[in-house]
Amino acid sequence: MPRSKNADAPPPEAMEPAEAAPSDPLFNQSLEKGLAVLRAFDASHRTMTLGELAEQTGMTKGSAQRTVHTLQVLGYVGKHPRMRRFQLLPKAMEIGANYLVGHPLVQMAHPYLAQLANASGETANVTEPVGPDMLYLAQLVTSKFIPVFTPVGMRIPMYCSSSGRAYLSTLPDDQVRALLQSAPRPARTQFTLTDVDAIVAKVAECRQVGYATNCEELFLGDMGLAAPLVDRQGNAVGALHLSPPTSRWTMEEAQKKLAPMLIECARAISSTTAY
Repeated sequence: MPRSKNADAPPPEAMEPAEAAPSDPLFNQSLEKGLAVLRAFDASHRTMTLGELAEQTGMTKGSAQRTVHTLQVLGYVGKHPRMRRFQLLPKAMEIGANYLVGHPLVQMAHPYLAQLANASGETANVTEPVGPDMLYLAQLVTSKFIPVFTPVGMRIPMYCSSSGRAYLSTLPDDQVRALLQSAPRPARTQFTLTDVDAIVAKVAECRQVGYATNCEELFLGDMGLAAPLVDRQGNAVGALHLSPPTSRWTMEEAQKKLAPMLIECARAISSTTAY
């Protein structure tokens, strides 16, 4: 079944705001609570009761009630017309959309993504690093079947994704190891590499050939080829990747036919990117 939301993102902090920043006089606890409620909704929690929201966010029920009421008045949260459970409203999209609209990498990459998707026949994506994950910033989907839906806004872990490994290839080994060790590395499938040394070896291979790979390590039926994106000063800013499914490609065929155009497109984007 398609994945429609970020299943990999960490859950909202399960703590009362007072514990988050006890010595910061400028820290706004009410704002933190509001953001925690917005972040609590995901693919597994599209609608929730007040009690479920309180549990997800680590708030008391009274605190959750006040926060949800405020978000209702502002138009970010409402009740499902039939189930009468709380859900996000379209206005919540404005927060993420504003980030994407002004993002220089999204603006620069868009025409190149269209060319790459057309030339390869496969879905082309741009991601950027967020902690130990990669965040989908832009995507050009082809008309061909794809086994996994990974929409803009979704996060995937660096350790088992081609885009993550491509980004890591631009960093020194000590930073690579630090990032890999900063978060759990569960086996997502029977093919997932979880050992740090084995992943570092894949990252080193990317430095040599110019692109990274992932074959069913994140999702079964899904492969990935990715090349790093850097700005004009050579600073790493993200990755460009294709998502060829195993139903149409072998890894050998993908490396032979798709990798060259992927590398060329990544270089073109990097040459126009200035932060």
